[in-house]
Amino acid sequence: MATEKVLFEEMLPGGGSWSWPLRRHTTLRLTDVEGGANVGLMAYNTNQPLDRLNLPDTLKAQYTAKLARGNVLMSDMGHALLSITADTVGWHDPLGGHSNAAMVKAKYGEATYQEKRNDWYRNAHDNFLIELAKHGLSKRDLVANVNFFSRVDVDAEGKMKFHAGNSKAGATVDLRAEMNVLVVLNTCQHPLDPNPKYAPKPVKLTVLQTPPPGPDDFCRNFRGENQRSFILTERLFPGE
Repeated sequence: MATEKVLFEEMLPGGGSWSWPLRRHTTLRLTDVEGGANVGLMAYNTNQPLDRLNLPDTLKAQYTAKLARGNVLMSDMGHALLSITADTVGWHDPLGGHSNAAMVKAKYGEATYQEKRNDWYRNAHDNFLIELAKHGLSKRDLVANVNFFSRVDVDAEGKMKFHAGNSKAGATVDLRAEMNVLVVLNTCQHPLDPNPKYAPKPVKLTVLQTPPPGPDDFCRNFRGENQRSFILTERLFPGE
């Protein structure tokens, strides 16, 4: 888009973590550099962190069990946190959760920092806690996370299966902040990824200045619940 302006850009290595308070109407673009990446995401109202991502409400309000362009990540209070304004993948997992230290050790073995330095084996749970602590939050503030670039299929019996090859090299997803949003990320492997090797993939992060949504915005009008969520959010920013 001609109106986009890159504010900053950096690479997040596989197994890494990152957090940032996105300003309202800026966009975070995630790019799967090599293909097969997984980006776990949690989100919080920067000004009031008790107002945070609520995936059950997000999915129920939009009648979906996956996330893609048009979907809005909603908070406990019905506010719009992030809108998926662009997406070249078409399916992102809101069901699979994230790994912890015991899962990583059982699946991949153990590799400590003392042994491997920056190649040591990390897990998503601890990565999330490290980033939350930087903002005065803790274990009690953990919420269900989205896994961008990953897909999980659920059969008629409720069994979940990881869909390999869901995201290709160069795939992107754009997340527009509809309020001031604290975004917390990690790039550990999806907990259902059948790969027996510890091999998390890097992701490029780009923060862009983008225009605010107009009345004909695709995400705003994707569903009636989205419209209501936008109206609730805009009441927090009168005159802006």
